[in-house]
Amino acid sequence: MSIITLQLGQCGNQVGGQLFSFIMDDLHASVSSLNIPPKANGEYIHETQKTFFSEQKKSPVPAARAVMVDMETKAVSQTLAEAKRSGRWIYPEKKQLLQKRGSGNNWAHGFCINGPAVRDDILEMVQGEVEKCDRLGGFLSLLSLAGGTGSGVGAFVTEILREEFPYAFMMNQVVWPYQTGEIIVQNYNAVLTLSNLYQTADAIMVMENDELHKICTQLLGIKKISFRDINKVLSHKLASFLLPAQTKEFPLGRELGWKLQHLAPHPDHKLLTIRNIPQMSERALEFSTYQWAGLLKHLRQMLIADAPMEEGIDWQVKVEETPRGTARHNRSLAASLILRGKDSYSADPGIFRDQSLFTPWMSPDMAFNVATQPRSFSGYEKSAVLVSNSRSAIRPLDQILEKAWNMFASRAYVHQYIQRGLSEEDFLDAFVMLEQVVASYKKL
Repeated sequence: MSIITLQLGQCGNQVGGQLFSFIMDDLHASVSSLNIPPKANGEYIHETQKTFFSEQKKSPVPAARAVMVDMETKAVSQTLAEAKRSGRWIYPEKKQLLQKRGSGNNWAHGFCINGPAVRDDILEMVQGEVEKCDRLGGFLSLLSLAGGTGSGVGAFVTEILREEFPYAFMMNQVVWPYQTGEIIVQNYNAVLTLSNLYQTADAIMVMENDELHKICTQLLGIKKISFRDINKVLSHKLASFLLPAQTKEFPLGRELGWKLQHLAPHPDHKLLTIRNIPQMSERALEFSTYQWAGLLKHLRQMLIADAPMEEGIDWQVKVEETPRGTARHNRSLAASLILRGKDSYSADPGIFRDQSLFTPWMSPDMAFNVATQPRSFSGYEKSAVLVSNSRSAIRPLDQILEKAWNMFASRAYVHQYIQRGLSEEDFLDAFVMLEQVVASYKKL
């Protein structure tokens, strides 16, 4: 089943370009390093291309199943040029919507003005991509929470897609802004975006810039970090989740809808967190070997200690409950483990089938599943990814809510949003909704 990607705003377009490049690099990896026979590799390539790319009559290379939207031209133009320059893939023609003026980092300008102005054009482009699919597996929207176009237009696009395709699965991958601040009104934009997406998306995968930055610094050894470096890490994480992997029930690979139904089975809990192991520089990879038992032990501790990476894990955090029955560790509603590489079928994930890792009203048999893929991934002989719907969401949500509320209490910059179509009641509704989300996660 095919996945159509919506690249929304500057961040969404840059991430989308990196994601498709990463997937194409994975498909062109040397067969000798993949740990599977050529026939199996051919089936993997076919399945991946069918999901993310479509054949073009006028081009010898496939086109990404993507629609690009931005209120400025620079990011889209650069992304288009880089794809064409790769010689391996391109973007489809006439699937780019560009304007000459941005949204001024104002969510209301994107949601109330720019979005409605291009509604029909966006739906026409999306419909064109849908008609190319034999079967539509769902939509993947890429956007940032900080700016005006990605957040405001992105939330609007998700809303109209839900209206036009009510039965399609929708996952929004959102980039959480740096806590130190990228834009002075980023917390307003984040609160308004998340509260809106919670009503329309099936799942919201959260990627925090601060954590991605730490991975670049501490694990990859990058000294001068650019957004391109961060987007590469982000693309690695997304691809490790989205690329084909098999379960006993689905020998040909799990579809996006099946994954989302498992990970977000309750409408009060839609926030997903992704953890990968190992992650290291190419130089370090040459001198590293891993066993599945060690990888899974570290990944489990990353989950319960709510750690974004294997370096600096707090091993003092134990799986335990308070006398009142609440958990001291990070507890989950659901989790999916994907093992990629040599001997992945023989790895034992039993340490994750522990009731204390999950909320009491979800048994491990329902809350946890495993998929495997013997094909090596991104140069790693063995690698694992754990996607969880857990209490990890509480900390960043609380921080953004507190900062946004402090600004709103003094009515700082609120007039700029009211001038573009919002009301103070819209802000209050957003605060109430996200406070309810936090309360729901604290009960896990």
